[in-house]
Amino acid sequence: MYRFNDGRDWFFEKRFGLFIHWGLYSVNEWHEQELFRMNHMGMTLKREEYALLAARFNPVKFDPDRWLDIAQEAGMEYICFTSKHHDGFCMWDTRETDFNIMNTPYGKDVLAMIANACTKRNFPLCIYYSVPDMYCRYFPNSGTGYDYTAPQPGDEPDAKKYVGFVKAQVKELCTNYGRISGFWWDGGLRHGIYDESVNALVRSLQPGIIIDNRGFDNKGDFETPERTGISQAPVKFYMKPTEHCNSVGEQSWGYRKNEDYFSLGYLTRSMIQDFAKGGNYLLNVGPRPDGTFPDRAVTLLKGIGSWYRRVKESFTGANPAPGFTDNGSVLLTKKGNSLYVHLLNADSSGVTLNPMDVLPRKASLLNTGEELEMDVELMPWASLKSRKKYLHIWNIPVDKLANEAIVLKLEFDNLPEKQ
Repeated sequence: MYRFNDGRDWFFEKRFGLFIHWGLYSVNEWHEQELFRMNHMGMTLKREEYALLAARFNPVKFDPDRWLDIAQEAGMEYICFTSKHHDGFCMWDTRETDFNIMNTPYGKDVLAMIANACTKRNFPLCIYYSVPDMYCRYFPNSGTGYDYTAPQPGDEPDAKKYVGFVKAQVKELCTNYGRISGFWWDGGLRHGIYDESVNALVRSLQPGIIIDNRGFDNKGDFETPERTGISQAPVKFYMKPTEHCNSVGEQSWGYRKNEDYFSLGYLTRSMIQDFAKGGNYLLNVGPRPDGTFPDRAVTLLKGIGSWYRRVKESFTGANPAPGFTDNGSVLLTKKGNSLYVHLLNADSSGVTLNPMDVLPRKASLLNTGEELEMDVELMPWASLKSRKKYLHIWNIPVDKLANEAIVLKLEFDNLPEKQ
């Protein structure tokens, strides 16, 4: 497995993280890209009109310790927080713009509160920062993505000055909030501002920090497939460090009042696709404007936590094992003499692991602990051309487990080499 052999390697030990999209956009309970999407839908929303939301942002129920309690119950081991999204509103006490959390009725440094809570628990904190900024007058709005189609009244588009603005904010973020374990850029190179010195600054201020691939250069440490992007990549394991990001809601990353939430089954199946390929999984929740998590999100995270605790051994210390089977409906991981079978769907109560023809000492269902029936036998379809016997496991209770991803554990006295 890939390793950096430096401080970034925490990323390979802590595989499951909490993503948080939270800012002014939560007030109107519609979408985290409200300012961008409204304008591109032809409903012009001026930045000064949008900025009025600051007078209504007062998250009096925000409690970072409660957030971390929920995250840890779900099995999550790090957090990535949106310090600034595309709208340019900053969730920390920055000197570089007045468009920040201190100029709201709440008037407290949210990022500092999260950082303090993380420090107390030794819980890695990563910072999300949007490269596009629809509020900063220096950002060269040109309609290339997550920005205005053209400079707005009063703008002074200047890529060099904007990079200077970003660097000043990076210095604040990387010096005033303790240990920062990761930096998560978003919306980068599409705007044509290429500058390797930005990531160099981040690394100089926070040695050992891990940085994603969406910033001002292409020197990021890890790949970031988003939403269903992972299932569109037909690979058995990742060649590079990878973190798949998804959200509990389908329509928005920020809080949406009428959100369409994914099922527990969908989310856990999405997670095993990533974990079994050797990647991380960053699952997002958009807090309400008062700072609390939506009830449905909390219920989903509790369900994920219950499932994850039961199957986690198939990911912890286990490596992808793609060479053991030709069956494209499963992904395998290996640890010692145990082979773990991750079912990508639960359409059948049985699975054939051709070309494997060795009977394990024991086959069990990690979800419940129950032992499963197995044999090495001729299979009507898999053996049709080869005329060989293959390992077959059946009577998997797929109906009982329809709402969570299924993982099998095969224990061998001596696990054979890849076949």
